[in-house]
Amino acid sequence: MTSENGYLNKLGIIAKFFQFNQLQTNFYTEIIAGITTFVTMAYILVVNPEILSQAIFLQNSGDLFGELVIATAISAAFATLIMGVYGNYPYALAPGMGLNAYFTFSVVLKLGISWQVALAAVFIEGLIFIGLTLSKVRSQIVNNIPECLKQATTAGIGLFIAYIGLTSSKIIVTNETTTTTLGNLNQPETLVAIAGIIITSAFVVRRITGALLWGILATALLTWILGIAPFPNGIISFPQLPTHLFGQAFVGLENIVRTDIWELITIIFVFIFVDLFDTVGTLTGLGIKAGYFHQKRESLNLDKAFMADALGTTFGAVMGTSTVTSYIESAAGVSEGGRSGFTAVVVGFLFILSIFFIPLLSAIPSLATTPTLLVVGVLMMGSVRNISWDDPTESISAFLTIIIMPLSYSIADGLAIGLISYSLLKTFQGKFHETTFFMWILTLIFVLKFLFLGK
Repeated sequence: MTSENGYLNKLGIIAKFFQFNQLQTNFYTEIIAGITTFVTMAYILVVNPEILSQAIFLQNSGDLFGELVIATAISAAFATLIMGVYGNYPYALAPGMGLNAYFTFSVVLKLGISWQVALAAVFIEGLIFIGLTLSKVRSQIVNNIPECLKQATTAGIGLFIAYIGLTSSKIIVTNETTTTTLGNLNQPETLVAIAGIIITSAFVVRRITGALLWGILATALLTWILGIAPFPNGIISFPQLPTHLFGQAFVGLENIVRTDIWELITIIFVFIFVDLFDTVGTLTGLGIKAGYFHQKRESLNLDKAFMADALGTTFGAVMGTSTVTSYIESAAGVSEGGRSGFTAVVVGFLFILSIFFIPLLSAIPSLATTPTLLVVGVLMMGSVRNISWDDPTESISAFLTIIIMPLSYSIADGLAIGLISYSLLKTFQGKFHETTFFMWILTLIFVLKFLFLGK
């Protein structure tokens, strides 16, 4: 009985630390939410190494795919655990998609910069982010975003992740005439994705706990049974320690003097810009969905959430991976009821465990997450009801934010277009006083970015 009481006391301490009562959550909900978020974003454990291994390899020993898997998992676990324990938010972090492509194809392969120097640039980016967080610049950006754009960001992210799911399963495909079009729905992959959407939707309408997670597993099982994706060729494998990657960012710092200074500044600026406003957009959108902004939690912990992102990027560069950022797939866990940092703690520990289960995780095809991403998109679109559609200043800028995010494949670009249009339209409306000086600084930065850096 004594040991049982001790166990219950420990659970009580954990519940108190993560503020379960205030956030109206519990252990079961948080664990299911954490598992759901992890399964939804587990693809990064394979996709990130696949992209980075095209740039990061040894001259004599070939690619470092195995080491990159470990670097990805450990970096994600480190940043996510900080987010959970220090920030008490249910958001997961990992090396960012898009940023890893920029690292590989633009910086290393196109510009010919060594991957060690590229890692050094990411390391410098992380240090700058730590400074911006300590100076509260990042939280000031969020606090100066108009409410209509915060709501629009939530909806835009919803459309974005739904679009990712639909294209990854080939329900939506590219087309030379119309840019995109409906895919061939009699193909096995699309039929399984559609079946998964129906199954997941049925779980949701029946209000089954863990509906999104079960939807992912059910869809994955269908792909294995029907031979669309191979069954896992194993369950457990022992990881290869990242001995060739660890600390190479410091080697890059030693060689950085031989890099063109303006080229280096441009690279670091792009890393900072994309990560900064992707993170701002993601935390804003997910915060609205989780109800944090109504609870005024952003004034208490937002800097802590940004610090997790900054430390994750710095640590990730040392481990040997590209920029670590907050993941929009966290919306899957939030939709399952995840509200506290314990959700992120679950995700973090699963990332640590994942280094032993790469064969199993890599066998889950991307189309298995399509149903979850689509349903989460539906849930996040509900924020549009809070936008004043009768006010053209708010409705136009909000709509541009929502539509640009999926079409440009960028949260940052959608938010940038929204802020620029909001500032200009408020001025045209004769309500310049409803904008802030800080908003005009952001507007100018975005305009200059589009003029001189293009996308």
